[in-house]
Amino acid sequence: MRLFVAVYPPADSVDHLGAQVARLRVGAVSAAGIDVRLADPAHLHVTVGFLGDVEAARLVEVRSALGLAAEGFRAGRHALARLSLSGGGRFGQGRSTVLWVGLRGEVEALHVLAGLVRSRLRQARLPYDVRPFRPHLTVARPGDRMEPADVEADQAALDDYQGPEWPATELLLMRSQLDSRGPRYDRLAAWPL
Repeated sequence: MRLFVAVYPPADSVDHLGAQVARLRVGAVSAAGIDVRLADPAHLHVTVGFLGDVEAARLVEVRSALGLAAEGFRAGRHALARLSLSGGGRFGQGRSTVLWVGLRGEVEALHVLAGLVRSRLRQARLPYDVRPFRPHLTVARPGDRMEPADVEADQAALDDYQGPEWPATELLLMRSQLDSRGPRYDRLAAWPL
């Protein structure tokens, strides 16, 4: 099973961001029928930890580790971090260009949560991605299907973006299944924050 750990923004924040994306050049290019791989609003999330492929027999261990991480987070007075989707930028160049939106508010609490998740996964000898935590939501993967100047203009517009504030209320364990239609995410477990 391909697993990740996430925090999801509420629907009103996702809708607000969707309206912003529709005003961007990437939104216009998508509306014109070019596949710039806009993110599915139902899938917009902040990845707190990525485990990758994990044997189904270890799912109980994963749930236990994440439950302990959420419990430690709540005990550390970081509960209900107030966040907003805000700012943005891009990763990569050419074919690997990704547009993203960042977060503002009590972002340090998300760093604490990610640290607790990684610590508990490490203690349980479970796999996880060790790259530095960079909280963001992927908006689109235009690659080289847009002019670089248009991508830069969208990046500048995202820099000025500010969405509504929302509380991070739960930590979710998700399974990702990839097929020809794109990813499908299934919720396997959740813990209050």
